[in-house]
Formats: sequence, C-alpha cells, structure tokens
Amino acid sequence: MIQRILIANRGEIALRILRACQETGREVVAVYTKVDKHLRHLELADDIICIGKHSYLSPADLIMAAKLTGCDAVHPGYGLLSEDADFARQVVDNDMVFIGPEADQIEQLGNKAAARKIMADAGLNPIPGSGSIADLDEAMECASDIGYPLLLKASFGGGGRGIRPVQGEGGLAQAFAEARSEAHANFGHGDLYLEKYFENARHVEVQILGDGKGNCIHLGTRDCSVQRRHQKLLEEAPAPGIDAEELAALANGSVMALSKLKYRNAATLEFLYQGGRFFFLEINTRLQVEHPVTEMITGVDIVKAQLSIADCGDLPISQEEISMQGCSIECRINAEDEAFRPSPGLITKYEVPGGFGVRVDSHLYPWYEVPHQYDSLVAKLIVHGADRKEAINRMRRALREFRIEGIETGIPLLNTILSNQAFVQGQYSTQLLRDVIP
Repeated sequence: MIQRILIANRGEIALRILRACQETGREVVAVYTKVDKHLRHLELADDIICIGKHSYLSPADLIMAAKLTGCDAVHPGYGLLSEDADFARQVVDNDMVFIGPEADQIEQLGNKAAARKIMADAGLNPIPGSGSIADLDEAMECASDIGYPLLLKASFGGGGRGIRPVQGEGGLAQAFAEARSEAHANFGHGDLYLEKYFENARHVEVQILGDGKGNCIHLGTRDCSVQRRHQKLLEEAPAPGIDAEELAALANGSVMALSKLKYRNAATLEFLYQGGRFFFLEINTRLQVEHPVTEMITGVDIVKAQLSIADCGDLPISQEEISMQGCSIECRINAEDEAFRPSPGLITKYEVPGGFGVRVDSHLYPWYEVPHQYDSLVAKLIVHGADRKEAINRMRRALREFRIEGIETGIPLLNTILSNQAFVQGQYSTQLLRDVIP
C-alpha cells in the first residue's frame, strides 16, 4: 500500500487531495514556495518542504523533495506538471508511483494533434482538422481543405491558451504568429494544428477511470459550455438538453476507446456537440477542475479512486454499481474584476454558504493574501439537487450567501449566468457569454 504521498500542487486542489489521502490512512507531504508559505493545507500535512521562491514547475525540485521526505508516490493534481510526461517518467525512475497514467500515455495523448488520430483509430469521431503544422504555408494549404472559420490551437496546449480563431484567409498569418508565440511561452512547444470552428456548439465531456489492463468505466457526462475565451466558468452534470440515449452512447464509446488503449487512472474525453453529432475535441490525462460535479451525482470520490488504482491496479467500482442521481452544478470563483483582470489581495472577510447539498472546495480563509503569481481560481462552489431546477435554485441561494471581501470575484457574473433563460432552459452553447455580456 502507498504510504506517503507528495502533492505536487497548490491551492484548493492540494487541499482536496490531502483530505482524500488522509481519509484513506496515507501520510501527506506538501510542497510550497516562499510566496505560498501561508497556504491552508500546509498546517494539515504530515510534513512540508519549500521548493523555491515561486515556481512549481521544476521536476528536479519536486523529485528531490519527495525523496528527502521519504515519499513513495506523487499526486500531480491538475495544471502545472500534471500532464508532463517527463515528470511522470522521472517519478517512476526514482522508484515512486505516479498517481496518474503511464508516462507514454501522457506523451501520446498530450499532443492534441496526434491524439485526434489515436482516437479516430479507437473509434471516435474527431472534429475536422489537421495534424501538426510545420509552417504558415502548410497552415494555408490545410485551411483551404478544411474551410473557414477555423481555430489555430497549440498541440500541447490547455486552459484556453494558445488558441486563435480565424474567420478567413486574411487573418491566418497574424493568428499563426500569435498562437505559436503563446504556445512557446506557455507550454515550451510551438507546435500548432488546425480545427474546424463550431461557433454554436455544446461542450460535453465524459469522465473515465481505467485500470491499465483494458478495463474502463465511465462516470457519466458533464457540460462545460459556459466559457470565456475557451476557459470554463461553470460546469454541470449530467449534460442537459441532450437525449439520454445519445449521452449513453457517447459514454460507452469513450469507454471502448480507452479500453483499447489500456488506459490507466482518470481521464476526461472532451467533445463538441453540434447538429445532433458529437465530435472528439481532446483528452485530458489528469484530474479535472470540475470533477466535483461528477462526484456529487455518482457518490464516487474520484481522487480516492485514483489512489486505489495506483495502489492495487484495479478499478474500485464496477459500471453496474454506478448510479447517477439528480443534477450538480459547479461555479468557479475567480479573483477577477468585472473586466476579467486579476484581483489579488488580502481577504478581509470570508463566509462560505452552507445547507443541504452545498460543497465548497477552497483554500481561502480570513486574512489570507491571494498572490498574483498564480491562477486566479480561489474557490469552487458546488451544489447538488434532486433535479436541475432545484440545483439552479440552490446555486443561486448559495452564491447570495458567499461573502468574499478584500478582493473582487466573478460572483456577480455567475449570478447573471444563472438567471439567463437559455441557461435555465438547458439550451445554451459555448457562445452563451456573448449574450450575457453583449
């Protein structure tokens, strides 16, 4: 049994993982930077170790921290190095367990251009697009074949970065230069690929768990269509307004695809839904920010499932044992002003909502100072209801109770979204925010 786990992350997800580890009898080592020395989970960990001034992106520092503190496993969380194949490989090479997929799987599927072909071969239907593009001339040739409008995307991208829409040939050169520069800066790779731009699609994803031996299960669907510049603001499970049989077929097809690949641990397959068809978008080989909504409707603790798979190599639950009940919604609470600019600062008041079916995942507390060096996500508010109407009403009530002072947050915008009629009716697309904020 894995005994001592280093959490290679920070903020709310580090606290979330710590709780799952301690509930399963495992010790936790928390890493931190000098900027982050007041994080909530540090006082709860069994051991802590500083890894530098402000970066969590050095595999060598994290491996050394794990070895110095006697860890036998590493959990990467999401973001940061969670999809870095070299980091996963180094963990294993140093006789520790990487709580996630095999390094080769991360490498193969992390290249989003290559993943399109892998998933097509596994039976899924990718969005019309290209493989990796070498230069602008090749981009123009591929764009002519696919047809405008298009998206230029970073092959190793994520989090909405390294993406540029292209409405016509005249805008391709500038978009290509901008996307390549942003991809280099954020991911260390400038590789790009092209994808057909579906302007009014739904963004639907499927949560998968695999044991690495060809056995996979799904935990249903989520809708992540409420986005700003390809970054999610609100998620819900299951995906509303789409026929249940279509969603079941999508989930089963996702299971079959990852079973063929003998995928190990947690993964999320993302799709766009337009014109009555699902198109494969990408796969994330890690825990997702929005995993709590799936936990709320299934009762399955996904982090504990990750630990179990990494520990014994078996799925902790069968497909027949999974029952999905009600509806769950998650709102991402970002430290941003109304113009979406970061709003770091000192938390002078922090009061969380409560009541039946309400959950808050956050590392905040009164007089904690939100640093400017990291992502603006400071809390996730999650609710569960017997049906979607109850979940929406419960989220509205919970947002009214949430008090965060000292910084600005996106709570006012989230309230507006929850009152939008297209959202309430479950018939919205990735363009919803365009209607909410003209």
